[in-house]
This record gives sequence, structure tokens and C-alpha cells, in this order.
Amino acid sequence: MPGSTDSQIYKARQFCEDKGARFTLLREKVYGLLLEQEGAVGAYELLDSLKLTESNAKPATIYRTLDFLLEFGLIHKIESTNAFVACHHFDCHHPVQFLICDTCGEVKEIQSIGLKDTLNKQAESVGFKVVKQTIEAHGTCAACN
Repeated sequence: MPGSTDSQIYKARQFCEDKGARFTLLREKVYGLLLEQEGAVGAYELLDSLKLTESNAKPATIYRTLDFLLEFGLIHKIESTNAFVACHHFDCHHPVQFLICDTCGEVKEIQSIGLKDTLNKQAESVGFKVVKQTIEAHGTCAACN
């Protein structure tokens, strides 16, 4: 994991402020919870963790916060498992590929420019323009092999 949780939160706060958005304490807490995870985590798991410090947190609270974090690229949603992971390099736009271990749940984010280029060329050959690309590959990590 690049950088400490505190430094990532600081970078996220600066990033949001530069964009004219408030990185509230609640947003910070949820982002921090995601930074501490080894794998992807669901909204209700996050809500349970958040309730340890924010007893009045409700599902709408977590979903609004996740929507904000997604909008600003601070986190990614793993569509196949309906779970979320922190993004450590949110200050750039990048194609996303995830390697998801079906045994332990670990999620690794990789960036394969070759894959992006191949996909774009194949899409263009049939008159399609790729606007956003997220690829999820399921299997087993090195520890679970």
C-alpha cells in the first residue's frame, strides 16, 4: 500500500479542496476505513465499522459518502462483488484492472496500458468509443495458490 493512511488522507483532503469540495470528517473516516482494508469491503461492512465511532450512522449516510468518494475518484467500486476499495493514486485518470482473489478476497489494482490500447483498438474497429474501462479478473492470489 503506497504511503501511510494519514498521508493518503491528507492527499485526499488536499485533492478535494483543490476541486472546491469539502472532505468532511465523515468522508475522511470512511476513506480511512477503506485504506485499512486488504480487500474490497461492502457498504454494510463499512457501516458496521463506522458505527463504532458514529453511532447514529445509517445506510443512507454510508451510501452518500461512498457516492462522493466515487465521484472524486478516491475509491473504486468492484461491480462483480458490489464492494469498494480505496484508490491510492486518485489524482490521475487511469484505466482500471482488478485482480480479485476468490479465496481470501484480496484485491490488487493494476494498470496495463497495453490492455487499454488493445481494447480501444478493437472497440474502434467496430465503431465503438470506450469512455471508461474497468476490468475485473477473478482467480487466486499467490498466497492462496
